[in-house]
Amino acid sequence: MFEHRRDPLLPRAAFLLRVLRHVGAGLAVVAVSLGIGVVGYHRLENLSWIDSLLNASMILGGMGPVAELKSAAGKLFASLYALFSGIVFLVIVGVMLAPAYHRFLHRFHLELDEERRERH
Repeated sequence: MFEHRRDPLLPRAAFLLRVLRHVGAGLAVVAVSLGIGVVGYHRLENLSWIDSLLNASMILGGMGPVAELKSAAGKLFASLYALFSGIVFLVIVGVMLAPAYHRFLHRFHLELDEERRERH
């Protein structure tokens, strides 16, 4: 997926396209995760669709639930969804930052290789 450390640095346009693909993948994971939360709150707590969206968005965003949960199933779902959301957040950050981090390391390795060639 990424170029080898000895390959030349990716042109800026190709790099920006890579960033857009990673951001798109991150947003797709957010959409699927939000959908899971919305359906879970709607079915298990009988919340309206808009209240389910609000609760799922708040949990996924790290803010916490809004509606008071009444059923044991709803509370269990909220607990698991909160843990899931924390992991999803870390994965999304990793996916979105990967192109920039790789480019930084790639440029660093190219500079090191150039210095080594100059010394020999």
